[in-house]
Amino acid sequence: STSKSVIVSASTRDGHDVDYLFGQVSIDSAFVDWSGNCGNLSAAVGPFAISSGLIDPARVPRDGVATVRIWQANIGKTIVAHVPMTDGAVQETGDFELDGVTFLAAEVQLEFLDPADDAEGEGGAMFPTGNVIDQLEIPGLGTLDATLINAGIPTIFVNARDLGYTGTELQDAVNGDPRALTMFETLRAHGAVRMGLIANVEDAATRQHTPKVAFVAPPADYTASSGKPVHAAEIDLLVRAMSMDKLHHAMMGTAAVAIGTAAAVPGTLVNLAAGGAARSAVRFGHPSGTLRVGAQAQLVDGQWQVTKALMSRSARVLMEGWVRVPGSVVEVE
Repeated sequence: STSKSVIVSASTRDGHDVDYLFGQVSIDSAFVDWSGNCGNLSAAVGPFAISSGLIDPARVPRDGVATVRIWQANIGKTIVAHVPMTDGAVQETGDFELDGVTFLAAEVQLEFLDPADDAEGEGGAMFPTGNVIDQLEIPGLGTLDATLINAGIPTIFVNARDLGYTGTELQDAVNGDPRALTMFETLRAHGAVRMGLIANVEDAATRQHTPKVAFVAPPADYTASSGKPVHAAEIDLLVRAMSMDKLHHAMMGTAAVAIGTAAAVPGTLVNLAAGGAARSAVRFGHPSGTLRVGAQAQLVDGQWQVTKALMSRSARVLMEGWVRVPGSVVEVE
């Protein structure tokens, strides 16, 4: 989940400052998956755009918060980043703590506007099948309840107990089990077919980045990978998510958007794990700790719509340099 590429340019689209294209780069083949976005790297786009001079200086305050309007080209959606500024430069240090990130940093608030898919589908776009819960027939597992949602990133949610898990698992419990990894990939492939993302399960190998698979459970006490105790009273539910054939060490940003969106819609597995009540925000437990995410949902003409999802991340420059690419391998239009 760390071999990623972000391509940013000044935007010619009305109401936007920059265009952002994300690529998930395969580490074992010459392949880049362009099928989805990365929520964590979405937080880096605004700071990068400001520091690179892609934003009109008149729109960037010397101190305070700069608003960067981002067109996410992979999924055709708008993200609004609120970037802290100090003395005319992007502020990177601060007191914002994000479980799974080693250092304190400045908080970058993100708004994912209208995060559900706009494509026409059977019964609606946010839920590709038109249902908040579907039954999936999975070889080796039988029939599983699943919430199939396309918000933030296409995601397949299942109950932890149906997989033999508690929802408190850390990485080694899954990543050290080859049979579990095979099971999750089988589940992902069949869910992708049901969501209409691929035609058959064999095509899943060419779409590694999406959909994601996550399993949920009601709140429970556990110890995070950092050694920090997480108490059931502090969270609304437990979520563990798979990314690129591994259990993620914390939570992908786009999956957090899917979690917040699904939690806001009554009757989804995420909503039920969180107690089933109507809610505009949830705090969930993940392997590294906890994360809060919000979403605004409403029922319009019998279809659920989410106007925005909200979360905070951090970003800082790690290194700068040049990548030298031979002209013979570059396609010029």
